[in-house]
Amino acid sequence: MGSGGDGVATLPDGQAAFLPFTLPGERVLARIAGERGEAVLAGAEAVLRPSPERAVPPCRYFGTCGGCALQHWDGAAYRAWKASRLAEALARAGFADTPVAPLAPCPAATRRRADLAIRQGADGIRIGFHERAGAQVVDMRECHVLDPAILALLEPLRGLFARLRGFRREASALINLLDTGPDLLLRTDAPLTAQDRQALAAFGESHGIPRIAWARDKGAPEIAAQSGGVSLMLDGVAVPPAPGAFLQATPEGEAAIVAAVLAALPRRLPAKARIADLYAGVGTLSLPLARHARVDAFEGEAEAVAALAAGANKAMRRVQAKRRDLARQPLLPAELAAYAAVVLDPPYAGAAEQIGIIARSRVERVIYVSCNPVALARDAALLKRGGWHAVSAVPVDQFLWSPHLESVVAFARG
Repeated sequence: MGSGGDGVATLPDGQAAFLPFTLPGERVLARIAGERGEAVLAGAEAVLRPSPERAVPPCRYFGTCGGCALQHWDGAAYRAWKASRLAEALARAGFADTPVAPLAPCPAATRRRADLAIRQGADGIRIGFHERAGAQVVDMRECHVLDPAILALLEPLRGLFARLRGFRREASALINLLDTGPDLLLRTDAPLTAQDRQALAAFGESHGIPRIAWARDKGAPEIAAQSGGVSLMLDGVAVPPAPGAFLQATPEGEAAIVAAVLAALPRRLPAKARIADLYAGVGTLSLPLARHARVDAFEGEAEAVAALAAGANKAMRRVQAKRRDLARQPLLPAELAAYAAVVLDPPYAGAAEQIGIIARSRVERVIYVSCNPVALARDAALLKRGGWHAVSAVPVDQFLWSPHLESVVAFARG
């Protein structure tokens, strides 16, 4: 199985072929469809000898929808492969002997964040995810990954967009399930009219949506309708996220990540110890870390910094939220020397600008939260060259039935 969730075969000339929706050990009849880098992409037209690990996909859109890649794989084998991705990443970085914990699972139908495409077509308004390797929109009527509260909004959204004059052909709806209800950010290809804003207000009232934000295309969002406050509870603290704010994909995944990070802290922290939380977002890790030490939370997005500061200050948590673009202005060794531990949860591309400086610093403990094993392997290799060793590694299946993997790895000096 390849890292992207495709089966990998070797052609007679030695070239690799990637075959979506196939499994290790299967014999298939396939047709070459194109190239993928130095390999080829092929489509399996028939499975001649199926794997005993092959399962019946639960969703009728599987194979067409671009959201899932591995519903056809038995759960036990799928989970073992997911955990092996973390072990392989650490081995590539030079940490082959690191013990990897069992995969922390996330149940189906728990994803609380969705960015849905909306398109006007000859058959009406289509709402869903894009097709696999295509631009068409799958008109979703079911999804086994999304929280049912998101699914319940799809049909009402079809009706809403049928009435919006600010929607001509293409739009999107980003839905975050907060503790105060769904939070909606709409992007349309035309300006809203006064009637549109009235329709949005009525829609929010009817469906328990306290805030609906809107933007034209890729512009900055504005509040189009609001009937109440919005908040997300993080470690018992009410944080008011901005429209479309980044959240961990599932509550269960978030809980597993937080637990792994806290478990990886040094056993004894001095009374005046400080922890740096890099790429802190709205405080998913900063707030629980503040129960153990003072936290300086660094984040590049102004809206996230403001949300974290508002929640932490109201709850009197020991968190200082600081705006800083760590790609352009990473923390320097002299700054890092003040911290007993550094926690970082970088974006998908990793922390290339920051991790080399951390490797050369005097910090004793680094806890790296990753959503990309490839970036993790690259960044961890810098720590290996700096004399660090891996203390613990926890894989988290936050992105169910996809090749993506969340993980928490702790590193110590010596």
